[in-house]
Amino acid sequence: MPENVTILQLLGPVVLALAVALWVTGLTRLLRRYRATDPRRTSGRAYSGQALSGPALPGLPHQRQTAPDLEAVELTPAELDAFAGLVRQLDKGR
Repeated sequence: MPENVTILQLLGPVVLALAVALWVTGLTRLLRRYRATDPRRTSGRAYSGQALSGPALPGLPHQRQTAPDLEAVELTPAELDAFAGLVRQLDKGR
């Protein structure tokens, strides 16, 4: 053991390597658990692109399949003129 290196400096890389090994092991187990329950992998046929019966990620809420209705507002002629003036004013900066 070198004289200028403390015990904590020697243990640091060992503890870090152990933490990385535990993290990789846990991540591998987690991914294998969800892969085993994936219906795309357990069925004998290829995945056709249809939505899964349950959420793909349990932590995320179900997403909407359709967009909300678009809204439109009719502008008065004065508002149209004001908007055109604003566009011209901003266009001068280019």
